[in-house]
Amino acid sequence: MSQSRNNDPSNPMPQLRRGKRHSWFDRAAGAMTHAVGTPAAFGIALGSIVVWAATGPLFGYSETWQLIVNTATTIITFLMVFLIQQAQNKDSLALHLKLNELLASHRSASNRLVAIEDLDEVELATLRKFYCRLAELAQKRGVHETHSLDEAVEADEEKRQGRERSL
Repeated sequence: MSQSRNNDPSNPMPQLRRGKRHSWFDRAAGAMTHAVGTPAAFGIALGSIVVWAATGPLFGYSETWQLIVNTATTIITFLMVFLIQQAQNKDSLALHLKLNELLASHRSASNRLVAIEDLDEVELATLRKFYCRLAELAQKRGVHETHSLDEAVEADEEKRQGRERSL
């Protein structure tokens, strides 16, 4: 985006600050999810388990020895759930925004689909029925001939009327 477009008061798109995260949690979560997703992190985790297993005979496979790994894995798992969920939420939001941009920018796309992630289950089921119907119509006419439910219904109706006239 050009600087002049970002400063234009009539432009509804806010200026984005790429590379700058806003909260300490966002920065920490991003760093942690990146770090634990590396081969080195896997190696450290695997090495820790190997060391723990190797020390079993030294400690007589005691309850304390077992409790150490159980406690450590429980704490790590508990904390990782939140980090993974934060990363998933952020990725999901970014993906929805990208799809919304594609829908909004394409002249032929239906704007009804912009921000459908905010609909409830019943509304999503209703939309699914419409698109299942679109798929049925597209199979009848060919996949590349229609691009929206409205046009598919209109095309199907025109085709039906044409057949009736020819009889």
